[in-house]
Amino acid sequence: MPGATDQTLRPFLWRAQKMFPDREVVSRTHEGVQRYTYAEYGDRVAQLANALSAAGLGDGDRVGTFCWNHHRHFETYFGVPSMGAQLHTINPLLPDHHVQYIVENAADRLLFVDPSLVEKLDEAYDEEAFASVEQFVVMGEEVPDTDLSPVTDYESFLADEDAAYDWPDLSEDQPAGMCYTSGTTGKPKGVEYTQQMLWAHTMASLPEAGLDLRSSDVVMPVVPMFHVNAWGMPFSTTAAGAKHVYPGPSPTPADLASLIEEEGVTLTAGVPTVWLGLLDYLEENDADMSSLETIVIGGSAAPQSVIRRFDEEYDVDVLHAWGMTEMSPIGTVARLKPGMESLPKDQQYDKQAKQGLLIPGLEMRVVDDDGEEVPWNGEDFGELWVRGPWVTTEYFERPEANQEDFEDNWLKTGDVVTVDEEGYVKIVDRAKDVIKSGGEWISSVELENTLMANDGVAEATVVGVPHERWQERPVAFVVPAAGTDEDALKAELVEMVKAEFPKWWAPDEVVFIEEVPKTATGKFDKKVLRDQYDDQSLVEGKTPEDAAPDADD
Repeated sequence: MPGATDQTLRPFLWRAQKMFPDREVVSRTHEGVQRYTYAEYGDRVAQLANALSAAGLGDGDRVGTFCWNHHRHFETYFGVPSMGAQLHTINPLLPDHHVQYIVENAADRLLFVDPSLVEKLDEAYDEEAFASVEQFVVMGEEVPDTDLSPVTDYESFLADEDAAYDWPDLSEDQPAGMCYTSGTTGKPKGVEYTQQMLWAHTMASLPEAGLDLRSSDVVMPVVPMFHVNAWGMPFSTTAAGAKHVYPGPSPTPADLASLIEEEGVTLTAGVPTVWLGLLDYLEENDADMSSLETIVIGGSAAPQSVIRRFDEEYDVDVLHAWGMTEMSPIGTVARLKPGMESLPKDQQYDKQAKQGLLIPGLEMRVVDDDGEEVPWNGEDFGELWVRGPWVTTEYFERPEANQEDFEDNWLKTGDVVTVDEEGYVKIVDRAKDVIKSGGEWISSVELENTLMANDGVAEATVVGVPHERWQERPVAFVVPAAGTDEDALKAELVEMVKAEFPKWWAPDEVVFIEEVPKTATGKFDKKVLRDQYDDQSLVEGKTPEDAAPDADD
């Protein structure tokens, strides 16, 4: 039976309202910078819960969001799960057919959508896939031109509702959140988070072994709120009683620098490309970064040059973290152990560039192909397995994936790692061939299927190649059919990809080869191609307009 002592999210909101009522939530929006206090935030969260109840939503219903980082999106983080529904954050950068599958699979009953994303959702809309959706709510004060129906604006949705709500006592096993993770094969996989999982992840994020959040902090998550709940930071920042700063839709480096300076941001988080862009901006523009203490980098490996530059030029610590959607998401943090501050700087940076130390509450194993644990010597490698209170043990309605990716409550991460003598994890390869570009996933298999649908292609495979700015970019290796005009085929293949997927999925290069390397079982051996191009990037230094996702995609 649920009770007031169950581990749920609502006490974090209650504490912030009661003990830090004057701390601010600041948000860059389509309508300008908005700010209010925790006290006012709590009232609006209650209004949202009442509005959802009035719309007929309640226990176990899923509410989707198709939104950027701002205060209204933040209101759903506590308003939806605390009234018993389940918050489902949807990545708007996914291809339309993925959005359709995700909405249909989750059976979302209501969808919140940002004004700038209404056109994207219109394009993705499919009557059959969206059959469960009963209401669309645009996150603003008015509704732009759209075929979505029925639709209203967010402020009207809340306007007549009471600022008090009779919050139910929820079970800690109640589903509270949901995200989908893309793999190299098949459809996206849903991951459900219970109240207890999000509670435990929040508590693990707060201390020094996690993100070291304090009430005096000013926290700006640049990592999208649709990416595993912005790495849980909206919850952990609230639990700490810290100030929130949300950068809104498509923030530029200038926007980020301005928010850091004007709001006194002390801690921020995002993928490496964000901070490369900020460093480039700071080279040419004056901005006061003196308040900034920590940048959390995840999603892709933190380049050692970025760690070094922020330390030496701005006295900012880069905290390298690793996690997965299946882990809510934080798993490791690369903090220096006591005594390491006296090491030469190069050795410190080496440690900080690794994925880091497992945070308290989790367990891990590193196993070889025979299932035997490998020694922690920084050389032997194996697949990383993890388990813990905020790690899922199954995918939503995907029994075939469960058999492959879980064993005795262990999550098989698919990451091949080494662990050094001091316990620092370093990812050396991916067991699955997903490409991560600018912090966003690109499915190599889906690209391959599209390329091989062309009559001029005999074989094709796609691998991620190192990129100076975006960490990885897709490169297609194609065996052309006999007599094919290669120049014409190259242009045709790129246009095929752009027609089916977001433009930033298109390969930066198409390389024609005589044969795709294969394993003994006849599968494409991508490792051979990756090794061949590991030390020389075909796309290094290029910054094409369509090399990475943006708000217009």
